[in-house]
Amino acid sequence: MTKADIVNEIAKETGIDKLTILNTVECFMETVKKSLADNEDVFLRGFGSFIVKKRAQKTARNISKNTTLIIPEHNIPAFKPSKTFTEMLK
Repeated sequence: MTKADIVNEIAKETGIDKLTILNTVECFMETVKKSLADNEDVFLRGFGSFIVKKRAQKTARNISKNTTLIIPEHNIPAFKPSKTFTEMLK
């Protein structure tokens, strides 16, 4: 399902015009991205949590040049579904 599909589905169910829904969805996604960039988790009860995970520093190898390099510690975004959402999928 794409963003356009989500907008169409919400418009069909609510009767609100697509442009308003598209702006709302875009604003929601930007707010989640800004929160995660500020290391703030986003909790949506009954749906799940958008969280920031910290990856530890590690050593990697470049096989073609036969060298090692260090990948520094960094943060990555992740999604953890709620228990009710997980149970619904079973």
